[in-house]
Amino acid sequence: MILITFTCRGSEIQAFSVAGHASFAPEGQDIYCAGVSALTQTTLLGLIKHLSREPVYEIQKGWLSCELPSDLDDTDQLKAQVLLSTLEAGLNSMMQAYQGFVQVEYRRC
Repeated sequence: MILITFTCRGSEIQAFSVAGHASFAPEGQDIYCAGVSALTQTTLLGLIKHLSREPVYEIQKGWLSCELPSDLDDTDQLKAQVLLSTLEAGLNSMMQAYQGFVQVEYRRC
């Protein structure tokens, strides 16, 4: 199963991590892993491109984590929340459609 964890402060997403594999198909052929990877990596690229300060991130096989800088200005925070809430909507939609392969959970600060 792929586990996505969002870390929130109030109503704002401050970080997310993705771990695991769906194990639906052999590595390189798994559509669930490909979908989650496309959503999360595109979001990370958007954050890197559109924020004045890069998020702290780590990518390894079967793992991706991303955390916003704690001192973003209001404009960057708004941009980040648009991207992160879109990611959240996409991943929650996948979780509903593909139960047992994708799980989304939340942590509050």
